[in-house]
Amino acid sequence: MTDETTPDVSARGPGAAAPVTLLVCVTCGAEGDGKPPRGEALLAAARAADAAGGSGPIEIAPVRCLANCKRALSAALGRADGWTYVFGDLDGASAGDLLEGARLLAAAEDGLMPWRGRPERLKRGLVARIPPLFPSKDRP
Repeated sequence: MTDETTPDVSARGPGAAAPVTLLVCVTCGAEGDGKPPRGEALLAAARAADAAGGSGPIEIAPVRCLANCKRALSAALGRADGWTYVFGDLDGASAGDLLEGARLLAAAEDGLMPWRGRPERLKRGLVARIPPLFPSKDRP
């Protein structure tokens, strides 16, 4: 039995990675002293790590404010046929963990990032897990 929030991944085929988007808050960590926000450095580090490691079907994009300022730096990982995860308490060294989380989410057949194997920073820093916004209505 499948509940209404379980994504339909049957169109992808077994073992195929789903495209994942990593959104990095580039307004996080703004100190108002003329220096760029620390979120911009996290975005640059994620792009550099992705270019060096070939993380697969991951799109990395900036976003202005994830409204998680008390737990900055913030980022979100999501995919169209799966769940979206918002993380906080990140730092400049979190880029590799975010890319590892993106790989786990891309490979997850059920659209849920597995807890096992998830970097510790993504376990401790989880702020929210958001169900697919447009779940398939075609399931039994």
